[in-house]
Amino acid sequence: MEELNEYTEKQESKFDIKTEINKYLIHWKWLVLGVLLGGTLAYLYNRYSIPKYKSEASMMIVKEQENSVMNALPSGGGGSILTMGQENLGNQIETLRSKQLVGTVVSELNHNISYYMEGNLITVEAYRESPLYLDFITPDSIVHLASEKFLVTPETETSFVLSEENSGYSEVHELGETITLDGLKFKVFPRKGFKGTFGESHPIIVKISPLRQVANNYISRLEITKKGGAEDILSLALVGENNRKSEDFLNALMLQFNEEGVENKREVAENTASFIQERLEIISTELDSVEGGMAEFKRKNEIMDVASGAMEFQTISSQAEQEIFKLETQLVLIESVEDMLNRQGDYELLPADVGIEEGGISGLINTYNTLVLERNAYLSNSTEKNPFIQTLTAELDSLKENLQDNIESTTQSIKIRLKELNQRERSAEGVFSTFPGMERGIRSIERQQQIKEQLYLFLLQRREEAAISSAATVSVARIIDPAFTNGSPVGPQPWMILAGGIIIGFLIPVIVIFIKNMLDTKVHHKDDLQPLIKHVPFLGDIPQIEKGQNDVIQRNDRTVLAESFRILRTNLNYLLKGRGKTDNKIIFVTSTIKGEGKTFVAYNLARTLASPNKKVIIIGADIRNPQLHRYAEGLGGFLGLSEFIHDESVTVADIINVKKEDQIPVDVISSGRIPPNPGELFMNNRMQELLNELKINYDYIIVDTAPTMLVTDTLLISQLADTTIYVTRAGITEKGVLSYVRELYEEEKLKGMAVVINDVDYSKFGYAAKYGYTYGYGRGPKNSWQLIKEKIFRRS
Repeated sequence: MEELNEYTEKQESKFDIKTEINKYLIHWKWLVLGVLLGGTLAYLYNRYSIPKYKSEASMMIVKEQENSVMNALPSGGGGSILTMGQENLGNQIETLRSKQLVGTVVSELNHNISYYMEGNLITVEAYRESPLYLDFITPDSIVHLASEKFLVTPETETSFVLSEENSGYSEVHELGETITLDGLKFKVFPRKGFKGTFGESHPIIVKISPLRQVANNYISRLEITKKGGAEDILSLALVGENNRKSEDFLNALMLQFNEEGVENKREVAENTASFIQERLEIISTELDSVEGGMAEFKRKNEIMDVASGAMEFQTISSQAEQEIFKLETQLVLIESVEDMLNRQGDYELLPADVGIEEGGISGLINTYNTLVLERNAYLSNSTEKNPFIQTLTAELDSLKENLQDNIESTTQSIKIRLKELNQRERSAEGVFSTFPGMERGIRSIERQQQIKEQLYLFLLQRREEAAISSAATVSVARIIDPAFTNGSPVGPQPWMILAGGIIIGFLIPVIVIFIKNMLDTKVHHKDDLQPLIKHVPFLGDIPQIEKGQNDVIQRNDRTVLAESFRILRTNLNYLLKGRGKTDNKIIFVTSTIKGEGKTFVAYNLARTLASPNKKVIIIGADIRNPQLHRYAEGLGGFLGLSEFIHDESVTVADIINVKKEDQIPVDVISSGRIPPNPGELFMNNRMQELLNELKINYDYIIVDTAPTMLVTDTLLISQLADTTIYVTRAGITEKGVLSYVRELYEEEKLKGMAVVINDVDYSKFGYAAKYGYTYGYGRGPKNSWQLIKEKIFRRS
C-alpha cells in the first residue's frame, strides 16, 4: 500500500527561504513603521544634537643634550647635574595624561564649573559667553569635591533667582551678594565682555562637578600620539562640543607640562647647590688645617723645601698616587652622600651626579630623585593615604635601602683597592729607606693638601654649574603649533546616524518577530508536521475562514474552503482505493484536544462526500462534549447515539435525522443526552451493531469522535473504523504532541490513520500562491502588495 504523502509531493527541504522571508513580510506594516520611526529619531538627533569639533596642537620635547648652557661648561668629565636619564617619548605621553597634571590644568581653568544657556529645544554650554560667573569664597579643596547644579534666572540688571532642585531652594539675590548654599559660599558677578543685557538673558545652568571626575573625562578624550616619523614631536588632539574650551585646555596643558618640568629641574639644581656649599665649608676647614700642619712641620724642622725623590721612585709611585687620589676622592664623595642620606628627613632630594663614578650610585640617586619629585607632585593634590602615593613611598623605601647597600659595598671595595695601592706604594718607597723621616712627613702632608685642594676646586666648579642651571630657565618642551580647531565638525555624522537609525528601526521588529517565531510552539502549516507526515499519510490542509465567510460549504460553492474540502475528498478516495478494499465506508474524525475543529471537518467532509449523489450519514460520537448541533440545526428533541447505546429498545431508524440543507442530503445521528458514564457505554456492542446496519444503506459513515488525549472514548471504538482522520489545527496544536500522534499510528491504536491540518492562514506563509487555492475563485482584484508578494515568490 502506497502512502498518501508519496502521492501528493516529494518531501520539501526543511528550510524554505520563501516561507522564511514571508514570515517577516506579513508584518510589513511593523517593518515600515520601524524604519520610519528609526529614521525620524535619527533625523531629530541630527537636527538637535550639538556638533563636536576636533582641536589639535603639537609640541616638541627638548632633549637634555640640547641645553647649550650646560654644554658650554667644562664639566671635567663628570656630566651635567641636570642629567636625570633620557626618558623616551612614551614616558612623556604618560606624564601628559597623568591625573595630577590634568587635574592642575582643570583647576587653573575652572573647567569643573560649567555654564549652560537654556534654549527652546536644547541647552548649550556658554563657556566664556555666559552673562555671569561664580566667585567662590569656599576653599578650592572643598569646591573640587562638590557636585552641584544651580539654575540662575536673571530678573533685573542687578538681581536674579537662584534655584536648586534637590533641596527645593529658590531665592532672589543681588549681584555681588555672598550666598551660602549646600556648604558652598560664593558670589555671582556679571561677566566682563558679555554682549547683551543681563536682565534679558536666558536662564543659566551652573554645574559644579568633582575635579577628579572632570579630569578623568579629559583624560579619556585626550589623544596624544607621535607626529609622523619624528621621535621628539607629539600631536595632541581633543574632541569636544565647545572648541574654545578644548583649545584653552590643550594650550594650558602644554604650558603646565613645561612649567612643571622646569620647576622640577630647578628644584634639583637648588638642592644640589645647597649640598655643594655645605661640602665646600667642610673642605675649606680641612684644607686650612692641612696647610697649618705643613707650616708647623717646616717651622719645627727649620726647612723651606725638600728635594724630590729619585726619578725611579717618581716613575714607580706616580701611577699608584694617581689611583689613590682618584679612589680617595670617590670615597670622600660617597661618604658625604651617605652622611646626607642618613641625616635627611623623609624623602628629600639627594644631590644629582656630584662626580661619583663608582658602583652605579649616580644612577640610583637620579632614580631616587625622580620618584621623590613624582611623590611630591601628587602630595600637592592628595594625601599620603592615596594608594598611588603609598606605592611610590614603598618604592622609595626599597630604593633607599638599595642605595645604602650599594654605598656600603662600594666603600668596602674602594678601601680594599686603596689598601692594595698603599702596599704597592710602600714597596716602591722602600728604596728610599735612607731618606730622612722628615721627607716622608712632608710628602704625606703635601698629598693631603693636594687632595683637599683638588676636591675644593672640583666642588667650586660644580657650585657654579648649579648656580647657572638654577638661574637658567631652559624649557623641557616647546610649543610648535598652539591649539587650533578644524572648521568642520567630526560628529555626529548625519548620514551614518540616519543609516544606523533606519537599520536599527528595521532590525528591532525583525528581532521581535524572530524571537516570537522562536518561542512559538504551535503548528501553523504543513511544514511543521514534517516529523509526523514522514510516517503518517497527509490528506491536506484546510484554510482559515475569512471574516464574514460561512463555515459550512454550500452547493456549487466556489470558495477556497470548499475547494480545500474537495481536495481532501480526492485524497481520501485515493487513500481508500490504495488499501485495496471496496467497503471502506466508516471514517472516524478525531483530534488531540478539543477546539481543533474535528466537528467542523467532519460535517463539511460529509457534505462534500454527499455532493456527487452519495448517501452519507454523520454520527456525533463525542457524547461528552457534543458540538454537531452547531452545524446541523433542528436536532433538538430527537433521540441520539447515547440513547441508542444505552437503550436496546431504540432502533437505528429512531435516531436517524434526515437532513437536506441547500439540496445536499446528509443524514445525522446526534450525540443525544450527555450520559453519566460515557466510557462504559462504548464498551458494549451497540456501537458496532449501529455501524454494521448503517453500512448497508450508506456509502460513507462519518463519525465525529471525542479527542484522544482527553478521554478514552475514541480508543475504545477505534477498531470499528476503516479510516481515521486525525485533525490538527494551526495555532492550537502543540508541536510537542506530534510524538503522541505518531505513537498512536505506530501502535495502531487508531485504525487507518491520516492527518489533516485545519485553520491554516495562507497569507502568512504564501500557501495561496503555492497551492493555487485562490485561482479563479472570486477573490477579487489583487492589490499592489499581493502583486509584490507574488513577484517575490515567483523569483524565489
